[in-house]
Amino acid sequence: MSTARPEPPSAGVPVSTSAKPDTGAAARPDPARPPLVRITGVNKSFGTHQVLHDVDLDVAAGEVVVVIGPSGSGKSTLCRCVNRLETVDSGTITIDGVPLPAEGRALARLRADAGMVFQSFNLFAHLTVLGNVTLAPVKVRGLSRAEAARRGRELLDRVGLSDKADAYPGELSGGQQQRVAIARALAMDPKVLLCDEPTSALDPEMIQEVLDVLVELAGEGMTMMVVTHEMGFARRAADRVVFMDAGRILETSAPAEFFAAPRTERAADFLSKILRH
Repeated sequence: MSTARPEPPSAGVPVSTSAKPDTGAAARPDPARPPLVRITGVNKSFGTHQVLHDVDLDVAAGEVVVVIGPSGSGKSTLCRCVNRLETVDSGTITIDGVPLPAEGRALARLRADAGMVFQSFNLFAHLTVLGNVTLAPVKVRGLSRAEAARRGRELLDRVGLSDKADAYPGELSGGQQQRVAIARALAMDPKVLLCDEPTSALDPEMIQEVLDVLVELAGEGMTMMVVTHEMGFARRAADRVVFMDAGRILETSAPAEFFAAPRTERAADFLSKILRH
C-alpha cells in the first residue's frame, strides 16, 4: 500500500492546508496523456428541469477527482451518467476513448469497466457476502467460480471482511455492507471506480471505516470519481476537487487551493457553511 498520501484530518473539520503539498500540478492533468474518462458538453434534464448544463470534465488514469456541492447540484446525476445509469440528452462521455454504448453486452462491459458504489449498498440479500462479490465476475467477465471465489476472498481481506465471507448482508452493519459493495465493484477489475455519496446512508461511527478503504484505494493508484459531502476525505485523498452548483461546474482546483482560497463566491459560501459544523 502506498504511503505517499498524508494522514487524514477529521471529516468536515478544517485543517491546515499544508497537510498535502500543493504544486498546482494536481489541478492540471498531463495534457499529453489522454484522459481515462472524458465528459464533454453534457446536458441532462428530468422533464422540464435541467440538472446538468454543458458539463465538461476529464479524469486522468490514476487520478482521484472528488465532486462536491450542495444537494441538488447535479453531482450524483453526473456520476450516474458516466456508466449510463442515466442517459444524457446531449454531449458525449467516453471511457478509455470508447463512447458509452446504448445497450446490450457492450453496455454490460462498460459497466464492468466503470465500477459503481451506491449510497444504499444494493447488495443481494439472498446471497452470501462472497456470493455478492463473485456473481458479476462469473456472469459478465466469464471467470470460473473457483477463480472468482479466490479473487473475492482476496478482496474481502483487502476491505477487512475476510471473516464475513459466508455471512448474509442482513447480518452486517451498514459500514460492513458498504465495504462489501466496494469489494464487489473491485472484483470486476474496473478502470475507474465511481462512488455516489458512499457514506450518506451510514451512521456517523461507520463512516470512517468506509472512507479508510477509499483512501487506501486512492493511495494505490485507483482512478476514482467520488461524489461526497465528506470534506475530510476530499482534503486527504483527492488530486482535484470539483465544485458543482445548479448543474454546472463552477470550480476545479487542487484540494489545498480550493479549501484555502476558493475562487468563486458560491464555493466560499458553501465551504463557510459546511465546515462550520
